[in-house]
Amino acid sequence: MQFKIMAAEIITKEDLQEFGERLLSQMKALISGGSNEEPRKFLKSYQVKNLLKISNNTLQTLRDNGTIPFTKIGGILYYNYEDIMKVLKGEVKSKRISFSK
Repeated sequence: MQFKIMAAEIITKEDLQEFGERLLSQMKALISGGSNEEPRKFLKSYQVKNLLKISNNTLQTLRDNGTIPFTKIGGILYYNYEDIMKVLKGEVKSKRISFSK
């Protein structure tokens, strides 16, 4: 029988604390989308609700009255980030678009 001897490495309390801080920092960057990155061009409904701090019903109303334009692809609603910023700045007026057959 052959035994492999593995080198042991001692981890200190400070090493664990530094690792935890780096991990937490990376997780925060992932959740926030990264501080150095540009915002995504398109957002999903939950992202818009979080950004505007509104409810599902309010978002539905903003879609219905044309305040926030959206695109539906495969059952998922997408919103243009620039359009959301215009709404926040008050640059968008409500408009209703209807299509008839």
